[in-house]
This record gives sequence, structure tokens and C-alpha cells, in this order.
Amino acid sequence: MRLFGRKSESADPAEAIAAFWTWWDEARPQIDAHVEAEDPEALFEMIGPAVTALHPSLVWEIAPGRMAVNALVVSASNDPELRPFAHRWALAAPPADAMWEFYPSRQANPQAADLAVDVGGREFGLDRLVVALRVPPGSPRVDVTAFHPIFPDVDDDTRTEAAFLALDWLLGEDEVARWVGEIVAAEFEPIDALPAIHLPSVVAEVAEEFKEEQWALLEGHTATGGRLTAAARYPLRPVDFPLFDQHIAVTLPYREADGDGLPTGGSLDALRDFEERLNDRLAALGPAVLVAHLSADRSRVLHVYADPAAAVPPVVEEVADGWQEGRARVEVAEDPSWSAVAPFLT
Repeated sequence: MRLFGRKSESADPAEAIAAFWTWWDEARPQIDAHVEAEDPEALFEMIGPAVTALHPSLVWEIAPGRMAVNALVVSASNDPELRPFAHRWALAAPPADAMWEFYPSRQANPQAADLAVDVGGREFGLDRLVVALRVPPGSPRVDVTAFHPIFPDVDDDTRTEAAFLALDWLLGEDEVARWVGEIVAAEFEPIDALPAIHLPSVVAEVAEEFKEEQWALLEGHTATGGRLTAAARYPLRPVDFPLFDQHIAVTLPYREADGDGLPTGGSLDALRDFEERLNDRLAALGPAVLVAHLSADRSRVLHVYADPAAAVPPVVEEVADGWQEGRARVEVAEDPSWSAVAPFLT
């Protein structure tokens, strides 16, 4: 049984989430009765209006559970702006039981090869889906070209939606966001295609190369033509930190610089010491991470992302107050899509 729906916007997400779970507790006896009666239409009519109160752009579905009979999924559908909302909804859920479990994203289905749904009036079964895979050297991603015999007979949007749904079934929605790069739903079967059921093993091989924390070093130029240097976690993906939607930017002016305005000598040592102290404090807090820093024109900007419920900015400000080479500046903003570090996102 699989149901889909849309929701309407709420002015206060926390209140909307609390209201949903209050309703769920009250309506649970009726919901369970409809499950026992195998009445999906009644379930849709009951759950739909309650989910509608959350947000207009989230999608929801009832899918087979892993341990429970059913799983209620409220998903951002690969929208990074809404991913934190869906995860907070799931965190507020009651404990799973024999009948229900709850997820903020579509989960991989171990019986994916046996699944089939109606797509554009045609049967779309994963047993006939094939994929061509490309892994760019040194890249933490797999580019996928998918083909199914019904694809030549359906429009582009339907074909693409079916391909995304199939990848969610095979890998899970969050794993798709982590490891899958370009996705093409092809009208013709690629020459080097293989059965889609092999995709998880290829992704697992790619993921194995990036188990340890890595940083990428980058160079470039400012808008005025000056040199800049940067370092960023690699791979860098918001999906790895779904609750960290608060951006904290720390700007540190420094005294010693080369002809391009990049830090040298004692200033470079001071910046490294500052970063070490900041990382130690963030590690002690838990719900925050330093993801990148950029130096140019005698100034370094460090980018931190945090769970806003953890009160991280005062801690960052305390560390910044100890900077001795000029006035440090700390700026805080909501940034669920991590737009402030968009050039570094993998």
C-alpha cells in the first residue's frame, strides 16, 4: 500500500509538528482500524488533512515498514530547504510499534526488484529497469542514466519522476542525495546498461573511499581579481547534517599577509590556533560543525553550521572574542540549503 499527498503551509513549524502528533495520538484507534480493514482510501482521507497542515511542498506516503506493518513517511522530496523540517517532524514522532514507524525520507526497500506501480498507464517494475553508471575519478558521486521499456511511451516529466522514485526504492532518498550525481531518464537503452539492482553495490564501493573525514584545498580569485584560498570538508553535503540549518559566519581580520593579501607568518599560526580552539568547542557541543573557511584581502571567513536548538552562536562569539589581530565579527542566519557555502557543496 502506498499513498501520496501534498500539504499546506504553517506559520510556525514547531506548532504544526506538535499539532500533528497530538492529532495522531487522538486518531490512532481509527487509523489502526482502517489498516486492519485494508482501506487505503479511508486512510488517505484521514491522514491527508492532518498532513496538509504541515507545509505545502512536503510530500507524504504510507509505505511498508521495516519492522512495523506500515511506515508513515514525510519527505522533503530532495528539497534541501525543507529537509530539516521533515527531520524535526520525525524526531517528534512517538516510538515505533508493531503497526507504525516514521521516517523523514523514503527508505530503501529490500524487495525493490519485486515492486511495480502504474506510471502513465503502464506497469513500471524495477525488474526491467536498467542503468548505465559513471563514476568520475576521485568524485564522491555516481552519475546514473536509467532506462525502462515504458520510457519511450511516456513524457519527460513522468519518465524523470519514475527514475527518481526507482532510485529512492533502491538506495533510499538520503543515500540518493549523498551519492548520486546526474540522473538521466533515457528514451533509449544505453549500450553499457546493467540491471538496476546492482546500483547499491556500486554506490557502496564509492562510499567506502570517503569513510574518513577529508578536506579539499582550493584556490581562486575574488571579484576584484585578488587571490583567494579556501578549505572545505569533502564531500560537503547538507544531507549529512539535516538539522544544521543555522549558518554562523566568523570573519577574522589578520595583520601579516603576503602581496596577495593571504595570511603568512604569525597570522597564519594564529588562524590555525583559532580554528583548533573553535573545533574543540564545537566538538564538545555536538550539534555544530565547521565546514569551510576562505581567506582573501587580509580576512578569513569561517563557516559553521549548527542546530539552532543548541545555542551555538554564544559559544562561537566567546571564542571569537579572543581574537587579537582585529575586531572579529560573528553573523548568524537561517540557511537550510547551505547557500552560503554553495561553491563548496559536492
